[in-house]
Amino acid sequence: MVKSLGVDELYRCCDETVLSFMTTDDLPPLEGTIGQTRALDAIDFGLSLYSYGFNIFLLGENGTGRKSTIKSILEKKSLAKPVPSDWCYVFNFKSPDTPLAVSLKPGQASTFHKDMDELITSLRVEIPKVFESKEYEKQKNRIAEEFQKNQKVLFNGLEEEAQAKGFAIRKTVSGLVIVPVKKTGEPLTEEEFETLDADTRKKIEEIGKLLQDKLDDVVRAVREGEKLLKERLLKLEREAALASVGHLIDDLKKKYGENEKIVTYLEEVREDILGHLDDFKPTEEQAPPFPFMKTQKTEPTFTRYSVNLLVNNRDCKGAPCVFESNPTYYNLFGSIEHKFQYGIAVTDFSLIKAGSLHRANGGYIVIDVLDLLKNLFSYDALKRCIRNKEIKIEDVWEQYRLISTTALKPEAIPLDVKVVLIGSPYLYYLMYNLDEEYRELFKVKADFDSRMERTSENLHRYSLFIAMVCKEEGLLPFDRSGVARVVEFGSRLTDHQEKLTSRFSDVADLVRESTYWARKAGSPLVKTEHVEQAMEKRVYRSNKIEERLLEMTAEGSLIVDTSGEQVGQINGLAVFSLGDYSFGRPSRITARTYTGKAGVINIERETKMSGKVHEKAVLILTNYLGSTYAAKKPISLSASITFEQLYDMIEGDSATCAEFYALISSISGVPLKQHFAVTGSMDQNGVVQPIGGVNEKIEGFFELCKLRGLDGGHGVIIPRRNVKNLMLKKEVVDAVRDGKFSIYPIDLIEEGIEILTGLQAGRLGEDGTYPEGTVNHLVMKRLTEISKALKEKKGEKEEEDVSKKKEENETK
Repeated sequence: MVKSLGVDELYRCCDETVLSFMTTDDLPPLEGTIGQTRALDAIDFGLSLYSYGFNIFLLGENGTGRKSTIKSILEKKSLAKPVPSDWCYVFNFKSPDTPLAVSLKPGQASTFHKDMDELITSLRVEIPKVFESKEYEKQKNRIAEEFQKNQKVLFNGLEEEAQAKGFAIRKTVSGLVIVPVKKTGEPLTEEEFETLDADTRKKIEEIGKLLQDKLDDVVRAVREGEKLLKERLLKLEREAALASVGHLIDDLKKKYGENEKIVTYLEEVREDILGHLDDFKPTEEQAPPFPFMKTQKTEPTFTRYSVNLLVNNRDCKGAPCVFESNPTYYNLFGSIEHKFQYGIAVTDFSLIKAGSLHRANGGYIVIDVLDLLKNLFSYDALKRCIRNKEIKIEDVWEQYRLISTTALKPEAIPLDVKVVLIGSPYLYYLMYNLDEEYRELFKVKADFDSRMERTSENLHRYSLFIAMVCKEEGLLPFDRSGVARVVEFGSRLTDHQEKLTSRFSDVADLVRESTYWARKAGSPLVKTEHVEQAMEKRVYRSNKIEERLLEMTAEGSLIVDTSGEQVGQINGLAVFSLGDYSFGRPSRITARTYTGKAGVINIERETKMSGKVHEKAVLILTNYLGSTYAAKKPISLSASITFEQLYDMIEGDSATCAEFYALISSISGVPLKQHFAVTGSMDQNGVVQPIGGVNEKIEGFFELCKLRGLDGGHGVIIPRRNVKNLMLKKEVVDAVRDGKFSIYPIDLIEEGIEILTGLQAGRLGEDGTYPEGTVNHLVMKRLTEISKALKEKKGEKEEEDVSKKKEENETK
């Protein structure tokens, strides 16, 4: 006979004497991460290896400390790395649509930005001042007067020669021309010219042509002089401007002489300033064409000389660590903003904004992979940046527009960053198996475990964690009994007596809730009763559906027997998960057998309400029946099995043992005790296998029995391999201690038969039979009767067929 479990096997208490403190106030601060040796080793490996593709994926359940761990590690690791360069964008005078990216030493970019702003301010003051100075006007007038003097000399000489030969210079629409004149000085008309004799006309034409050629030469010389005048005036402007601001640019070139890109840029700035001096000259406001219309004065812009400070690492200590909480495309890779002028969206290089990758360049960036995948374009663009080792700021929607528009194409910035993704194991394996490129870019897997060993060292670190939460959040300190109860809670979350949960978010929540109840009770310390109250209240907030189902069972709406005996009926146990709360629920499993050859029929399978694992479990059960009772001779059987009053899909194999007992009871006619519930899986050899949710299942049946009144006969049969998973609530343990409830562990399927029926299962003898008075003997007897009945029915049918055939022959 199988013995029931003792109290010590149902729950592993935490011995307070192993805790070497009185309250958590006595404990030092917690250093490092608890119970994640494998993950910490992987993180250290990934952060220390800078080869291509060795980025890190932190996988694990929520609450295992992935974010807090990587944050604390990066904060320490980054201090040992050098501060990365600053980055800024400047105007590209050769290709305005392609702004230039400039790298400077940490802190220099902001200085360069300030220097260029000061240069612009100086240009706007000094250059107009030069052009308004008396010295500049004096030199300008002297050049103009010299030109006018030369022009006058040329024209005066030609006019005197023309007058001496009877000609004059006249201005027409087509320009200056030579015309013959009379002695009175009036131009000779065409009629008067025609009245002259041929020799005179010929002579006038020859002299006029000669003078016209000389006039053309003079006009050509004047135009060359005007061109020379412009060049001299422009040279004067350049020299005047350089005299006032040239030394400022030279000072900047000297200051940033180590950066060739800036020196080249400053030289281009100088040439652009000298080429656009008119922008610096004061302009008079033009009067509007109508008094009621006020025209907006257009001011020249000097934005092209400014510096767009993209990344400023002046105040950084070590490498940057960026945690991007909203990894949209523009938040990660930067954007080109626009502003509206006169209803038109315009942009320039000064509106380029940095993304988190720019700020993390030279350091580390941490991204939640689920958020990354939710945002369109972000994941593919991130892979492209890692692969090409550069960041490009682009308008991602440009390729989807019906009409192409001119857009800025900023120069790409070299990328050197360690990318850390955080996600669930499901997402890790999904990406690993479906995305080949992912495998090349994220080669380091840091797997955070959800549980750890329950050792004395980990108990101490658990205590340090509780102390840390209390001190950081101003909570009440815990005494040893409160800490011990939290430790036991950690084992319950793992469903294992030798393990502790590493989902510290759940532990921290319990610490906070326990403090609330301790303060409400006026206690200066959090003790075990406050922790238990917090756990009870947490269940109370979530178990409305569980209580409603218990009420329906007590009312008889859901039929579950907890007393008496029934043939072909047994109480199975299942776990219902609501997401935030899981509970066990007993349900009736019934079996019926009759003469036939259909075998074991799974009603849930026939109605497509059975999952693959459950279907497999029924097939295993069927094969075990065949190997046990048809070893010497074939058997015939028709049987059906079903879960009564269950209307959802059934999945899992934890009811295999219960289904077997119901089927055996139906075949043998031996009733089963209804004050027991059974859970457990089995293999084809009859070995009982462990299942999940054993604590919830036991407690679910206990609640129903308690509701109807415990009589000392109630109990649950579980796999012996699940004993180590027992961390039952105090009420169940007390009931077992008082002899009101029992838990029986079994290794073989036959062991449960004696508990449920009071009869021995029976072993197969050498003659192929089972001892009389055993359940197996009754099963074999019933199977033999079914086989005999089938043979008799078959013989009667054969006699009927022979008789019918004989009558047909006589008729013929």
